[in-house]
Amino acid sequence: MQERRWRILWIDNQITDVVQSIAQSEDASPEKAKYITPKPYVRFLEYEGYDVSLADTASEGITLLKDETYHAVVLHYEAAMPENNLLARVRQVDTHIPIILLTDKDEHEVMQQASLYDVGYIFIMSEKAQIEISSRQLASSLAFLLKKQSVREVYTPQAYVQNFNQVNISDSETQRSGSDGDWQDWIDTYVRLIEWDLQLDSLYNVDDLKTVHETERREANTAFADYVQNTYRYWLVGKTSPTLSVDVVYRYVIPEIQAGKQVLFVVMDCMRLDHWLKIEPLLYPLFDIRRDYYYSILPTATRYARNAIFSGLFPLELAERYPDLYAEPDNTHTSINRHEKQLLRLQFERHGIPLKPPLHYFKIFDVRGEMQYLHWLNITDRVSLTALVVDFLDMLTHSRYEVDLLRQLIPDEAAFRSLVHAWFRHSRLYEIFRIAAERGITIILTSDHGSLLCQNAAKE
Repeated sequence: MQERRWRILWIDNQITDVVQSIAQSEDASPEKAKYITPKPYVRFLEYEGYDVSLADTASEGITLLKDETYHAVVLHYEAAMPENNLLARVRQVDTHIPIILLTDKDEHEVMQQASLYDVGYIFIMSEKAQIEISSRQLASSLAFLLKKQSVREVYTPQAYVQNFNQVNISDSETQRSGSDGDWQDWIDTYVRLIEWDLQLDSLYNVDDLKTVHETERREANTAFADYVQNTYRYWLVGKTSPTLSVDVVYRYVIPEIQAGKQVLFVVMDCMRLDHWLKIEPLLYPLFDIRRDYYYSILPTATRYARNAIFSGLFPLELAERYPDLYAEPDNTHTSINRHEKQLLRLQFERHGIPLKPPLHYFKIFDVRGEMQYLHWLNITDRVSLTALVVDFLDMLTHSRYEVDLLRQLIPDEAAFRSLVHAWFRHSRLYEIFRIAAERGITIILTSDHGSLLCQNAAKE
C-alpha cells in the first residue's frame, strides 16, 4: 500500500516579515521570495515527507482550509490570538482536524484557548532551543496526532502476543511450583482481560485478534469457575481470604465514618469492571480515585450479594439472626432487597458506631428518582452516611434481552460499554457526584454483581 501523503496547513502571521527580509537580501529577488520556505521547521517537515501549505493571514488560511483538503493545521499563537478568533474559525470549518499551536509564551491564556478549541498539542518555540531538536519534536507531534490510530492497528497485535506469552510463562511457573494460584492472581488476570477489552474496542481491523482474546477469556472463565468451586469454602473460614461482599462496609465505609468524613456510599447494581473503567475517567477532574477489588459471595444474585453488602452477613447468618429481614421472592412483595436500610443500620450498631445525622438511604430507578435525590442533597447541610442504590445498569442489562430496539442498539459488549459511558456523562447521577465533590463528600462506589452476555441460548 502506498504511504499516505499528509497535507499540513501552516498559518503564521510572521511569515510575511521573514519573506520580506529574504526578498531584500542580495541573493533573492521579490519574485523568488514567495517560493522560498521561510521557516526551518517547515523545511524539516517537508524533508520528513509532509506537504506544507503556508498562509500569512487568518483569512488566507481559512480560505485554503475551505477549498482544499488538509490533515492538520499548525497555527502560530500570534495569529490565533482571541481577538483574531482564528481557532474558532478553524473549528467552524472543520470540527475534528488536529491542531498544533505554536507559541513562545507559557501563559494561562494559551492554555485556555487550547482547551476551549480542542488543540491537540502546544509547541513552545524557544529562541534558545536548537532548531534541529525542536523541529524533530514538532514532526513527532504531528506524526503522533496523524498516525496514532494506524500505528495502534499495527502494533497492538504484537503487544497482545507479547503479553500473552509472558502470562503463559508465569502460569507455567505457577504450575511447576505446585500451586493453584491465589485470589490476587485471578484479580490480576481479570483486570488484564478487561483492559484489553477496552483497547480492542477502538480498533477496527483486528478481528482475528479479537477472536483470540475471546478464546482466552472463555478458557479463563472455565479455569476460574474450577478455582472458585475448589476454594470458596476455605474463604469462609480462612484468615487469608480475599475481601468479600460481607466485608465491604467494614473495610471501606466504616473507617471513613470514624475519621469524621461525610460519606456517600453508592451501590451500582450489575456494574462490571469494564463499565466502571468507562465511567472512571469522567471523575478524574473531581476526585482522587483509589481502586480496590473484592469477590462477591455466592450466590451472586442481587438478593444475596447486595444484602450481604448492607448487612455484613452471609445469607445463612442473615436468615438466622434477622429472619424477619431475610427476604425471599414471594407474591406480596416486589422487592427482595426491601430491608437494605435496616440491614445497614444494624451493621453499624453491631460495630458500635453511631451515625449523626442519621443514616439516609435512597434507591434510584429512573430520572424522577435522580431528581428527588439531587434535590435532597442540595437542601441538606451535612450528612454522616447516605447510601444510594442505582438500578439503571441492572434494568438495562435485563431489558436488552427483551426489547428489540435495545438489541439493535447494544449488539455486543463494546456497544454496551459505550452506552454506559454516554449514560453516565449525561445523567443526574454525574451531577450528584459533582455536588458531592464540591462539598468534600467522600464517595465509596461499588457493585453487587456483574453480568454475562450469553452467546448460546438454552432451554430447560
